[in-house]
Parts: sequence; C-alpha cells; structure tokens
Amino acid sequence: MAQRGGTATVGTPRVVACLRGLKYTPGSQASKRIGSPLDGGNVTKGFQRLLGRAGLPHQRFHDLRHAAATLMLAQGVAPRTIMETLGHSQISTTLDLYAHVVPSLQRDAADLMDAVLAAR
Repeated sequence: MAQRGGTATVGTPRVVACLRGLKYTPGSQASKRIGSPLDGGNVTKGFQRLLGRAGLPHQRFHDLRHAAATLMLAQGVAPRTIMETLGHSQISTTLDLYAHVVPSLQRDAADLMDAVLAAR
C-alpha cells in the first residue's frame, strides 16, 4: 500500500484486474484511460450492472469501502493498517465506525487467552 497526500492505494492482483481500465495519477481522482475524470453516475451504473450479472442485490458503490474495512478487521488486520488504507486521520474514526465487529473479536481474543492458559 502506498499513501500520498491523503490518498491510499492498495495494489492487490484482483483490485488491479478490476480497475485495469482506469488510470491513476497521484494527487488526482481516478480517471479514464484517456485521462478525463470518471463520471460518478457511470461508475454507479456500471457497478449495478456487474451486481446484476453476478446475481447480487443492489448496493451503493461506497458500501464496498465498508465491506472491505469490516472484512479486514474480522480477519485480524491491525486497526492501524485499516485506518491507513481507508485514509482516516485518526484511529478513533476507524474504530468508531467499525465497532460492530469488535464484540466478536473480543470473544475470539478471550477464547485464545483461555486456550493459552489451559495449556499451562
């Protein structure tokens, strides 16, 4: 992951494959291959078409951000890393927004501690 001027980029192979038609210029918004900015309405329409083809329900494009953060937290990614990926300026913002994931993580942590202590 690279972070420049408040913009975080994550270059996983699947993300790169999905965004192959986009051009990224540091410090700017995503743009088409020809360099002009993407139209938000067209991005939304394209996303909805992809959801329909996959047989998935309607959701906002922005919901992908929340889904990614929730999945990262549930998979044990450090909150600091999630904060940086999302571009939050403070860890409290990230933890406040995704606190709903924390109770299950607390149960997992308690179970791990129980296993460690039972082994002694």
